Amino acid sequence: MTGHTTARQQQVAELLDALHTDGGVRVVTGEPGCGRTTFLKTAARLFRDGPVRHFGADRVRELDDALRTAAADGPLLVCVDDAHLWDAPSRAALGNAAARVRESGLPAVLLLTVAGHRPVDREFTGLPVLRLGPLTPGDAALLVEGATDGAVDPAVREELVTAAEGNPALLRASVQRLSPAQLAGARSLPRPLVDAEVLAGVAGGRLPGPPGECGDLLLTTAAAVRATGEEDADAGLVQRACGAVAEGPLPEVLARTEGRLRFRSALVGRAVYACALPEHRRAAHRALAGAAAEADGVLALLHRSWAVTGPASGLADALAAAAADPACPATPALRHHALARAADLARDDADRARRNLAAAEHALLAGRASDARRLLDLARGPAEPASVRGGAELLRGAVLLADGPVDDARESFLLAAELLAPTAPHAAARATLGAADAAWSAGDPAACLSALAPTYAPPVTPLATACVRVPRTDTPEPSVVPAGSLAGGVGGSAAKTPRRCGQPSRRAARVGATAPRAAGIPSTAPVPDGGPPSGPPQGADVARDHRDGMRAVLLGRFDLAAHPLRRVLERGLHGTDPATLLRSAAAALMLGEVSAARRAGARALAAARTSGSAALEPRALEYLAYAELRAGRHQLARTHAEEGLRTAERAGQRNTAAHHHAVLALAASIEGEADLVAEHAEAALRTARRHGLAQAATLAHWAAARADLGAGRPREAAARLGPLVRPGARRGHFAVWMLAVPCFVEAAASAGRPQYAAAVVEDFALWAACGADPQAAAQLLRCRALLAAPDAADELYLRALGRHDDAGDFERARTELLYGKWLRRRRRLREARTRLEEARIGFERCGAGLWAQQAAAELRAGGAAPAAATEAGELARLTPQQLRIARCVAEGATNREVAFRLSVSTRTVDYHLRNVFATLGLRSRVELVRLVEQEEKTGARL
Repeated sequence: MTGHTTARQQQVAELLDALHTDGGVRVVTGEPGCGRTTFLKTAARLFRDGPVRHFGADRVRELDDALRTAAADGPLLVCVDDAHLWDAPSRAALGNAAARVRESGLPAVLLLTVAGHRPVDREFTGLPVLRLGPLTPGDAALLVEGATDGAVDPAVREELVTAAEGNPALLRASVQRLSPAQLAGARSLPRPLVDAEVLAGVAGGRLPGPPGECGDLLLTTAAAVRATGEEDADAGLVQRACGAVAEGPLPEVLARTEGRLRFRSALVGRAVYACALPEHRRAAHRALAGAAAEADGVLALLHRSWAVTGPASGLADALAAAAADPACPATPALRHHALARAADLARDDADRARRNLAAAEHALLAGRASDARRLLDLARGPAEPASVRGGAELLRGAVLLADGPVDDARESFLLAAELLAPTAPHAAARATLGAADAAWSAGDPAACLSALAPTYAPPVTPLATACVRVPRTDTPEPSVVPAGSLAGGVGGSAAKTPRRCGQPSRRAARVGATAPRAAGIPSTAPVPDGGPPSGPPQGADVARDHRDGMRAVLLGRFDLAAHPLRRVLERGLHGTDPATLLRSAAAALMLGEVSAARRAGARALAAARTSGSAALEPRALEYLAYAELRAGRHQLARTHAEEGLRTAERAGQRNTAAHHHAVLALAASIEGEADLVAEHAEAALRTARRHGLAQAATLAHWAAARADLGAGRPREAAARLGPLVRPGARRGHFAVWMLAVPCFVEAAASAGRPQYAAAVVEDFALWAACGADPQAAAQLLRCRALLAAPDAADELYLRALGRHDDAGDFERARTELLYGKWLRRRRRLREARTRLEEARIGFERCGAGLWAQQAAAELRAGGAAPAAATEAGELARLTPQQLRIARCVAEGATNREVAFRLSVSTRTVDYHLRNVFATLGLRSRVELVRLVEQEEKTGARL
C-alpha cells in the first residue's frame, strides 16, 4: 500500500466520520492528477453503514428514489464523479438533491467531484467543498517507494518528490519515464525531470491554444509566477505586459483576488509555461521586464535573465547585486529566486557556490526549507573556500534546528563556527549561539555551556564546573519557557538568595536552565564573502551580549548577566529586525520581564510578516505563547499557539510545531479537554522522539499528568510526574522539570503519598528564591502547606493566597481549592465553603471546567450547593472546546475548516460536535445555528 493510498484512506475515514454531523454532503475538488476518482473509490470501500450507489448524468432521475429509500431503510453513500461534465439540467437536479440531503438530515452521504482548475458550477455553490491538497513530502516519498518496489536511489527519490510538487499523477508519470538504471542513480536523469510532455499528459485537454486571445494573458501570468516562485502575480504587471484590459473577463483557469492573478490549478500554470514555445516564453519575460516599475530592480532584472539566450554574466552580476542590496524592498522569496537564477547564469564555480548559499539563506527566511536544503547541497564541496562551507553549515544547522535532529544541528553549527572563526568571527559567534540552542533543545546543559564559552574565557570556575557536572538532570523553569527561556530575577533576588552549605553548585546548575534557545534562524546569516550579511551594524554586539548573558545565567552569575541581557532587550525594542527582536524577547524572559517579552514577541511577529520572513513567524508566535503561559493567560497562549502551529507546518518546521503542540496540550490540560491534551501531547512526542527534543517531550508529559490531576486522578498524575521531577535517568529536561513540581506535590499528597514529594519541594524552593517566576513563591507555600502538619498548614495556605496577586486566576483557584478541601476535612465548613466557592468562580473565569467541577463537588460534599451560575442559556452547558466548535459551525464553517482553525483533527471536531448535539438535544447544524443566533441576541455567553 503506497503512502498516497494510506494518507487518502485516513482523510476519507475522517471525512466519513465528519459527514454524520456535517450535513452529509461534500464537493470534492482539486487540480488535475490529485486523485479525485481514487478518493471516491476509497470512500466506497470504507463505507460500512449501508449500500453505495454510483450515479452518472444518465441516471440522475434515479437519485430521488435512492434518497427516499435511504430515508426509509437507513444510511446510503452516493458517489458522483466529474459532476462538472454533466449537462446543466442534470447538474441542477444533482444540486437540488444535495441541498435536500444537507438541510433535511437524511441518513445519506453524498460525495461529488468536480474539476479544480475552473470555478465550481453555480448549481453547487453554497455546498461545502473539500479541496484535495498536494501530498506531503513524506507521503510522496512513500508513493515513489511503492511505485518502484523500493528500487530507487534516495537522491533520485528526493528529486522526484521535489519536481512533482505533491501531485500524485505527476509523480507516477515522472517515475514511469525513468529507466531502472536512472531510478537506481546509475545513469543521469533527464533535464528537466518533469518536462512539457509529462505536464501536458497529466493536465490533459485543459491547456489553451497558442498565444492570441486569452493565450497571451495565460502565458504572461505563467511566466510571472515561474520567475518569482509565488502562487500568484501582480495583476497590474501582467496586464500591462500583455496589454490586457484591466477589468476584462478572465479565462476560467485564472482567478483574480485583491489585485493578484493566479491559476486555479498550479499544475495547469506549470503546463502552460512548459508547453509554450521557447521564443514565446522569452517574449513574455521581456514584456514583464519592460512593464516592471524599475528597470534596474530585482523583478525587472529577473525577467530579463529569463529572456536571454546566451551567456549573460553581466546581467547575472547585476541581478545578484540587486538581490543582495539591503535597501531593496524585495521579499526573501523574491531574493531567493533572483540569487538562484544568478547562480545558474554564473560562469565561475566560486560565484555560483556563493550565490547558491545566499539564495539558500533567503529561501530559509521565506519558509522554504526544502529549497534551502537543495541550494545548500549545490553550494557545498571541499574545493569551496572556508567562508562558503562555513556559511552553508550555519544555514544547514538552522534548517535542522527547526526541522531535524537537534544533535545533528549542533554539530553543523559547531563545524560552521570552526570554519568561520578565522575570517568571519561575527558569523562564527552566531554559529555558537545556534549550537547552544541545539544543545538546549536536546536537554544537554554541558554542551550548551561549552558552546557558549568564549575563546578568551578564563579557566572554568568551580561554580561552572559544578554546572557542567549535572547534564540533563537539574534545573528549574518557571511557568513555561519557550525553547527560549526565563531566568528572571537577574541581578535581583537571585543574586541575594542565601546559599546553604553544599548548595551553590546545585542551584547554579538549576537556575542556569533558564537560558534561551534564541539563535534560531538568523536574518543576518553569513553572506558569500564570509562577512556580516545584511542587517544592522550592531548585530554582532547583540549576538555577543546574548551569548555573554546566556552563559552567565547558566553559570549562576546573575550579577554578570543583567547588563548584557538588558542591552539585548533595549536594542531589539528600538529596531525593526525580526531576528533581533526575537533575541530581545528571549532576553526579557531571562530577565523575568514578561510584559517586555510579549511586546518584543509581538513586534517580531509584525516585523516578520512585513518583511516576508515566513520562517520567523512561528518562532515569534512561540515566544508569545510561552510568555502568555508564564503570565497565567493560557487562553491567549492557546490562540498564539494555534496560529503558530499552522505557520510552522506551512514553513516545514516540525520542531517548532512540536513546541506549539506542547503549549496547546498545556492549555487544554487547564480547560479539562482530555482528548485534546492527548492529541497535542502525542503530536509533540512524535517529533520529540524522532528529533531529540527533550524540552518539548517534558512539557507534553507534564500536560498529560496535569490533565489527570484535573480529572481527579491523583495517583495516575503522581505516577506520570514522579519520573519527571525526581532525580534519575528519566528526569525531564533540565530547564523544565521544575515547573511540574507543584503538580507532583499536589498529586502525591492527594494520593496519600506525601513522603515522595518532600525532597523535590526543597529543590523547588531554590527556584522560587530566584524571583523570576511570579507564580513560584505562592506555589512553594502551597506545596509546603500540602506537606505540613495541621498546626502549620493553615498559616501556609493563607500566606500562599497572599502571594497570588500576580499569579493569575488558575493558580490562585488551585490554592483556594486545596485550602477549601483542607478546611472541610477539619469540619470548618463555613470557611471551607467560602474558599471553595472562590475556587469555583476562579476556575470558571479562566475556563477550567473540570477543575470547577472539583470545587463544586467539594461544596456539595460539605453540605452546600454551589451558587447558581450566571444566566447563560443552553450553551453554558458545553465545555470550552465545544463552545468554540459550536461558534465556528454557527459561522458556517465545515468540520474540516473548524479543525484547521483550532489546529486539531477532523475526528476531534466530529467527536465534540456529536457531544454538542447530544448535550443540547439537537438534530442538525441548522438547529445549532438557530440556537447560537438566539442566545447571541439574548446576550447569553458563548
